[in-house]
Amino acid sequence: MRFVVKLSPEIIIKSAPVRRRLIRQLRRNLRTLIAPVVPGTTITGDWDRLELSGAGPAPAAADRIADLLARTPGVSSFARVALYPLGDFDDMAEHAWRCYGASLAGRRFVVRVKRTGRHAFTSPQVEREVGGRLLARAEGASVSLDNPEITVRLEIVADQLYVVESRQPGIGGFPLGEQPPVLALMSGGFDSTVASYMLLRRGLRTHFCFFNLGGRAHALGVKEVAHFLWEKYSASHSVKFISVPFEGVVAEILTRVDDSQMGVVLKRMMLRAATAVARAWGVDALVTGESIAQVSSQTLPNLAVIDAVTDMLVLRPLIAMDKQDIIGIARAIGTEPFAASMPEYCGVISVKPTTHARRERVERAEAAFDFAILERAIAARTEEDIESVMEGAVGQIAVETFQAPQPGVTILDVRHPDQCADRPLRAGSVPVEAVPFYRLQQFFAQVSPEKPYLLYCDKGVMSRLHAELLVERGFTRVAVYRP
Repeated sequence: MRFVVKLSPEIIIKSAPVRRRLIRQLRRNLRTLIAPVVPGTTITGDWDRLELSGAGPAPAAADRIADLLARTPGVSSFARVALYPLGDFDDMAEHAWRCYGASLAGRRFVVRVKRTGRHAFTSPQVEREVGGRLLARAEGASVSLDNPEITVRLEIVADQLYVVESRQPGIGGFPLGEQPPVLALMSGGFDSTVASYMLLRRGLRTHFCFFNLGGRAHALGVKEVAHFLWEKYSASHSVKFISVPFEGVVAEILTRVDDSQMGVVLKRMMLRAATAVARAWGVDALVTGESIAQVSSQTLPNLAVIDAVTDMLVLRPLIAMDKQDIIGIARAIGTEPFAASMPEYCGVISVKPTTHARRERVERAEAAFDFAILERAIAARTEEDIESVMEGAVGQIAVETFQAPQPGVTILDVRHPDQCADRPLRAGSVPVEAVPFYRLQQFFAQVSPEKPYLLYCDKGVMSRLHAELLVERGFTRVAVYRP
């Protein structure tokens, strides 16, 4: 197993000292991510590429490494390669045939060569010589320089030949850990999840701050999507999930603040609380998901009034993006299903909201607010490591666990669709249905509480959390499957 990793172009254009520092960070991050998958994998190279090599793991492990590389910030693209001594044209053609020969028959193909170092031949010469030899061996094949069906990719570095077996894009950006951390205000919807991802991609370790307005089910949904973002795009670094109980703050706003000012006042309270949390963790910037004029509280005058309560930098990566573009990114990064099923609680307190807030009027409205309630909410916050954020929510309701399915039961695989595709669950003759956890509420709205179900996930945490919620709703025949 061998991979060649191409660095993000933004790393390559940096000065030599900065470039070396970023590459060292990327190597550390990759070691952290890959060590649990394939112990003993070596990472070498610098300047514009890295090489990963291991002692020939099972194909599934190599696929897992490819999956990690595809979502690691700082990686522009990567290729799975086979490495050989350079040899002559016959040797090059033989190595290329070993990889591509079975797929060339009856197809249009082209050979493309990249070369580094001094050689007695040119890259076009290698393309012609190797291409001619492959053409002679591939029945019914033809060469097409402009419209090939297959591109045979070779890279020559000094006296070594790399045959590129497959190539995939990465997400680019910068490696995590070289920038100071930030604190993202996380509601679980499209905007906050995409904003968090965009900062992760730029190499900023992102903590999550959630203002709980909707009870346990809402908190669980936000924890799920925050954990998903961390696990998929930033698992090389630990971060915190901070939950601030904001029900009392909302109640005080509803009873003390004029209707038109409620939305702006709520956002100001959130920003005050987030500033206090950020300072406690030594974080110097906040991240929010506002997009200019998307909703009433996100006009320029309103944002200016909201920001007036903090002297901390507020980053808004979505500020000029259209909603459909934001949803498109959410779909691409895997957070769309979470966001689509997440209730939007902030809207419930906005009645005829102002779109042109005036600071003096908002401050007069806040004069009736009991700020001791805000201080108590900040003091009552919970802070959890993101790695174990789901584990801390289990155990509130008794739920049975079975190692083997019972007669008449149906197993529901509640994992994310990507995990189901990578590692399908099989349980012999017992029926298994893939119902991602974010669709469980819809699924159970259409079934009888008398029908028995077992929920399954890899670690047994997500399945138990949702089993507890369902038992609480009256589906007492729901249990957990842990084979």
